[in-house]
Amino acid sequence: MPKSTGLLSRELTEYPVGGKRIWLLFIAILANFIASYEAQIAPVLPLLLNDLNITLAQYGVVSAISVIASAISGLIVAPLSDKYGRVRFLVPGLFLTAVCVFCMALVSSLSGLLLLRILLAFVDGLALGTTAGLVRDFSPRLGRALAFGFWTFGPVGSNFFAAAMAGWTLPIYQSWQSQFIIGGTVATVSAIVIMFNIRDLSPKLRAHVIENEVELNKKASEDKKTVVKPKMRDILGIPHIWMLSIGVSFFLLTYLTIASFGPKMLVDAFGYEPHAAASIAKYFWLFNLLTLLIAGWVSDRLQLRKIVSLTGAILFALYMLFFLSLFGKEVSDGAMMIYTSILGGLIGIAYGPWCALFSENAEDVNPSLQSSAWAVFGLVSKMMGILTTLIAPLVVAASGWDSWLWIAVGVGVIIYIPCLFAGKGPWLRKKVEHKPITTVQ
Repeated sequence: MPKSTGLLSRELTEYPVGGKRIWLLFIAILANFIASYEAQIAPVLPLLLNDLNITLAQYGVVSAISVIASAISGLIVAPLSDKYGRVRFLVPGLFLTAVCVFCMALVSSLSGLLLLRILLAFVDGLALGTTAGLVRDFSPRLGRALAFGFWTFGPVGSNFFAAAMAGWTLPIYQSWQSQFIIGGTVATVSAIVIMFNIRDLSPKLRAHVIENEVELNKKASEDKKTVVKPKMRDILGIPHIWMLSIGVSFFLLTYLTIASFGPKMLVDAFGYEPHAAASIAKYFWLFNLLTLLIAGWVSDRLQLRKIVSLTGAILFALYMLFFLSLFGKEVSDGAMMIYTSILGGLIGIAYGPWCALFSENAEDVNPSLQSSAWAVFGLVSKMMGILTTLIAPLVVAASGWDSWLWIAVGVGVIIYIPCLFAGKGPWLRKKVEHKPITTVQ
């Protein structure tokens, strides 16, 4: 039953089952998608920079500062959301996003752009921890990898949606401002829908390992112990949480490179026209999302995270030996679409089960600290993103894109695999018995 104390603090005292749980999971995924979509600027970036007389180097500084703001926001808000609930921070953040996106249509200077990008990045960082916490809250372990596969639709799917919206409406309105007006409208409507539908679990329910929804309600009803508010330092002091975060962030170096420079890399290394390169690059994201869902489903069926992720990482490394051999050769558009699709797909096989593994490892430390754990991952991965944008251009200028990708793949796989072994969980057999559900003291 919901405990009504206001739109931003409605708590469920019984764990939702069936369609209600699926609906709440969808709302959490929608919130992550909206936060990611409203932070998109790439489709209109050339028009915006030209109109405001901002250089690419200046925008690079704006982007780096924004990423730092995003990482900091996660560290600040995540422990608060673990203590007081996710919704009371997420929903106001989404409305702030809507205001900022409308204001983007009025920006006329570098300083104005910097301020708004920082605010948007702050909400994006806030959303990572809070929505990841909600996805954990509404996904028992039997379906967690698939749920997190859908959760990744936020950053991945928002790239598609923003590009599609710009491709459809820019020829009609012929101004970059139109995209922010459209985005602000989408954000406002979505925030209203989310506000009236989203719920938090009560602290007592959040304090349980979620193996099975029916069993959880039984255990929670029998548990009369008081739940102590969680402290973020409890998760910061766990070595394997850091190792999992660092390992996967290095593994995602290639992913981050494609996200930041994918079309440019295809133009420089293979001589495609810019519009053709952009069209080819989108297939990376499409198949990345597809395999995230497939690998998540397989991982959930087997209840094995580490072996599925390891298989994806090894296949990715082997495939990159072939992919990197293509650099400097003439490759048709159709063939490159297939090659980039496979690349994105193999990364998804490794990353989807890792998300479930990370969530479950954090849950085993303290079920109430899910957002805090994801804030740790957000900090490490965003710092890796900054390093990628700073170091990759230097390596490319000196030795070419293939040299950088050799580094990204080699370092990523070599660091990721040992860190994956640090994670807690079975390799080749699922658990015979569920771990007893415990309450945090």
